[in-house]
Amino acid sequence: MGVPLHARDVRLRYPSPDGRRRDILDVPRFALADGARVGVAGPSGSGKTSLLYVLTGIEVPETGEISWAGLDIARLGESARDRWRRATIGLVFQDFHLLPGMSALDNVLVPATFAHGRTPRPLVQRAQELLARVGLEKSDARVETLSRGEQQRVALARALVFAPAVVVADEPTASLDAESAALIGELLLALCAETSSTLLVVSHDRRLLDRLDTVHTLVDGRLASSPPHALTAA
Repeated sequence: MGVPLHARDVRLRYPSPDGRRRDILDVPRFALADGARVGVAGPSGSGKTSLLYVLTGIEVPETGEISWAGLDIARLGESARDRWRRATIGLVFQDFHLLPGMSALDNVLVPATFAHGRTPRPLVQRAQELLARVGLEKSDARVETLSRGEQQRVALARALVFAPAVVVADEPTASLDAESAALIGELLLALCAETSSTLLVVSHDRRLLDRLDTVHTLVDGRLASSPPHALTAA
């Protein structure tokens, strides 16, 4: 099952060359219902990835509350945030962050290695099943020999290996051809639906955004709109 999010008064600032601090994010309120499928759109440089990083505890905001099921992760130390994120969030990065020299299967099992040291057999079986589900037959292939579409399938399987309560995807279909992008979008929605995971997606892909429950627009670090999105059924 997914978990809900309630964030408020979130502000993130970075130093600028003139010595002042520049607002990257200024979000008075942002919420996700349990099991919701929500997108964030907006121009490049608008702060979409920064929003994902703050909401998942990779970055700490200057001010604000980020409460997942009642736990304000903005108040946790780095180690506690890392443990929470491993237990709760499945991340699909735009640049995949796969480890060259390792097989597709071993890349999917990297989170399990961090969590358990020696990977339990049931997790190995789940990883193999996920790779088969996303249509990757070459589970023993080194990831650098795979196409970008195949690498994204590995990244998707890795994010889902623990059946996380929340899946967060940063441009999951970017730089893929149209056929691969459609397949990855379909797999992302289907696999999250099976586990009732809360899904948060940053994307420019209108076909993917049009299948979500709600799409927010971020401009210059601020939510310009958050209209309900009437969509095609997934």
